[in-house]
Amino acid sequence: MDERKLAQRVLRIEESPSGAAAERVRRLRAEGHRILSLTVGEPDFDTPRNVKDAAIAAIEAGDTKYTSGNGTAPLKKAILDRVERRTGQRYTDAQLAVGVGGKQVIFTALQATLDAGDEVIIPAPYWVSYPDMVRANEGEPVIIETTEQHGFRIQPEQLRAALTERTRWIILNAPSNPTGAVYSAEQLRALAEVLADFPGVEVLTDEIYDEIYYGDDRVVSIVEAAPELRERVLVVNGVSKTYAMTGWRVGYGVGPEYLVREINKLHSQTTSSTASISQAAAAEALAGDQSAVPAMVEVYRSRRDLVVEGINSIEGLSTLSPDGAFYLYVNCAGLLGRTTPSGSVLENDEDVTLYLLDEAKVAVVHGAAYGLSPFFRISFATDEATLTEAVEAIRGAVAKLA
Repeated sequence: MDERKLAQRVLRIEESPSGAAAERVRRLRAEGHRILSLTVGEPDFDTPRNVKDAAIAAIEAGDTKYTSGNGTAPLKKAILDRVERRTGQRYTDAQLAVGVGGKQVIFTALQATLDAGDEVIIPAPYWVSYPDMVRANEGEPVIIETTEQHGFRIQPEQLRAALTERTRWIILNAPSNPTGAVYSAEQLRALAEVLADFPGVEVLTDEIYDEIYYGDDRVVSIVEAAPELRERVLVVNGVSKTYAMTGWRVGYGVGPEYLVREINKLHSQTTSSTASISQAAAAEALAGDQSAVPAMVEVYRSRRDLVVEGINSIEGLSTLSPDGAFYLYVNCAGLLGRTTPSGSVLENDEDVTLYLLDEAKVAVVHGAAYGLSPFFRISFATDEATLTEAVEAIRGAVAKLA
């Protein structure tokens, strides 16, 4: 189609880089190549048995019709109870939006609030979709680069310097994709002190990985650390990562009633509601037996330790040990300027990832896709045998560089 017939909101965005990397792996495998893929941010566990049983029971009971736009009564109760347990804050049905994944809730929140030129502060490295979701809704992403020295966390002085009269949102994501970084209560309060001087700025906190945490306590939400901001915060979460339910497509947001009302209005004109069967499964996931969750987290912890030790033993590569989620953000600055066996010079992190794909048959995602170079992201949401093999293949490929 002639691009002149397409809307600018589509032309100003790109395909998801992580999705493109996964598609490249699928294509190479279809061509007969054996690729060790560390690209996909998706649990490799099966959905827990009790959750699947709840979905099957819903089908057998005939619960296969339209539901309320913001969820069935059991799902709404399960979500609101869980939010209260996690944050200490009680929300009402009118402050809850249920969507087809947390991604939809984020997109429609931006759609409901951004006008042309409105700014959204996004700390880098960021989940690849944030900037393009802002652009698709006519906003301007303002990228603030964090540092490894500060654990990839935005600092209060950086936030203050970035805020303008056009700022509409700041997006926080903790545990982070791609770094696994988590903010302490003290760090969140320091950010809240800055925001106190800018009452027109709201916070979108994406907490989709909050149960996948390796600390001694739990992840703290900004609405718990700074409850005075409650009416300026949209808390987004879902069942995809914690319960290995990426394909079920259920996410939610809780926040100020005026905003949630508009999010639900947009949902009513797009998807109406998420699938009734998925809602029954999600209600059981959130309110039922939780024993599968810590068991999965312990496996992730073991994998994390294995890959962190392996990567840090390879000359030219280094990584922090993530606090949560299932990713490593690997510093590859030590490989830049080196020469491959074919005579090419590795000039940036994309060159590094393509070299690892060609030479080691290991697929990772380059750091530029997440807004901060020179790094690459590894997902350790796969079995230890694959991770061990991949680390050794990376070691072998690095050893061939001149």
